[in-house]
Amino acid sequence: MYADRITASMEEAIDETNRRRAIQVAYNTERGIDPQPLRKRIADITDMLAREDETTEELLATWGKGKGGKAIAPVPGLSRMSDDGRADTAGLPSAELADLVQQLTEQMHAAAADLQFEVAARLRDEVSDLKKELRQMIEATK
Repeated sequence: MYADRITASMEEAIDETNRRRAIQVAYNTERGIDPQPLRKRIADITDMLAREDETTEELLATWGKGKGGKAIAPVPGLSRMSDDGRADTAGLPSAELADLVQQLTEQMHAAAADLQFEVAARLRDEVSDLKKELRQMIEATK
């Protein structure tokens, strides 16, 4: 907290925090617990990105094939954004959906390279949803 003076309510909050901290330290000492911070390696995140890339490449490689290996003709249409900023894929042609997957995958890599892991994770989740939808479109044409 930052202030010029400590008010009664601030003093009360500080005292309560110190009381709870003392209880937690006593509990940990009594049970031999040494709290450690969460450590997640950046390599874990890059491994996740590599796995995501593999599934994206596989999906995009099979995207253009329908029954008997015949190419699926894309239906003309425009991509839209929903109110929450996510891609509105309802009625989106498979060609545009595949392009969107590719674009978001590139954005995900750029965000991870800039160490913006929350953004990369959000994009990863969106790419995953779009790939699921694209797989359903491919299955429907078989």
